[in-house]
Amino acid sequence: MTQPTSNIRVRRMQKLLREALIALIEERGFEALTVGELASRALMSRAAFYRNYQDKYDLVEQIFAEAMQALQQAVGDLGQEHPAEIWVTFFEHIAEYAQLYRALLGQKGSPWFVRKMRASLVELIKERGQLPHGPNSSSRPVHTFSDEFVPDIVSTLFVEAITWWLEQDRPCTPREMATRTSLLASALFKEASTWQ
Repeated sequence: MTQPTSNIRVRRMQKLLREALIALIEERGFEALTVGELASRALMSRAAFYRNYQDKYDLVEQIFAEAMQALQQAVGDLGQEHPAEIWVTFFEHIAEYAQLYRALLGQKGSPWFVRKMRASLVELIKERGQLPHGPNSSSRPVHTFSDEFVPDIVSTLFVEAITWWLEQDRPCTPREMATRTSLLASALFKEASTWQ
């Protein structure tokens, strides 16, 4: 019986920490908040915090890793059968965690997190090696990358699109954002493919 009780406590602690993190970022900014403030806001001791996390960066890293793992699971084999749906699933994921991403990517957020997210997207783009001309496209252009330039530019495009979308309070659906962003990224890939 201790396992389910332990799981409930862990999930409750994670939820309280996530809520505290978002609130403190909105109030003070990520760089200014302290572990003591996070622990106090989440109704836990600093010792309890440090049993699970090294610091506030580790907390965000674990939250982001869980979110990216959930995204990877949701994407599953979409890349094989429906590569465009990856980006729809990606924007649906962003919508589900909108409050967290808005806080971390916004003006009071963390440049460290922006870099982390860009790096993860670079890996996703390079791993998939493809970006179709929109979520309804059946074409599957495959791109190879001789350097990091194009994937880095495309990942920056996606991060900026996410930031804009969240700051504007999501004026269009995840599918529409995926379509618009994929079309822009495809144009970049198309241009880059002409370079010698």
